[in-house]
Amino acid sequence: MILAGVDEAGRGPLAGPVVAAAVILTQSQKDEMRMLGLRDSKKMTPLRREKAFAKMLELGVVWRAQAAVAERIDRDNILRATLWAMRRAVERLPFRPDGVIVDGNQEIPSLDCYQQAVIGGDDLYAEISAASVVAKVLRDRVMCVYDVIYPEYGFAKHKGYGTVAHRQAIAALGPTPIHRRSFNWK
Repeated sequence: MILAGVDEAGRGPLAGPVVAAAVILTQSQKDEMRMLGLRDSKKMTPLRREKAFAKMLELGVVWRAQAAVAERIDRDNILRATLWAMRRAVERLPFRPDGVIVDGNQEIPSLDCYQQAVIGGDDLYAEISAASVVAKVLRDRVMCVYDVIYPEYGFAKHKGYGTVAHRQAIAALGPTPIHRRSFNWK
């Protein structure tokens, strides 16, 4: 059975996209990734995430990602935007998996294959851990690009999360086009 693991990064920040990833691993790829200490991306340092992502590229891991930008998040709400991005990531895979395992408590609507939502799945399934890493690395890289465009906000440091410095920048400078208007900045 070919399973795709699905996870997201960036549901909580005040700015930037939410990024979802879908990953399929062969058994040998799982073994290699476990030796690297693959786990939930939030429990890995940025350097370890980058190394794991580079290893996935080296191993030819099958993955796809989809971002939902602030406009979609504000229009649809963060949950719907996240589930949309997850569905698109799965649909963009080069072949259809037999099933999908999703981190969290929500299955992906309108996905026509077997799926199971698994709370804490990013620590239980290598496929979900890998998806967590892909989503986090890609999102962090996007936020570093936004840091170049909007250097006053410090996106490279806080990645759009609601730190004191970020909230102070919003209060002083106002929101950028990548800020989520539906989120509470205060």
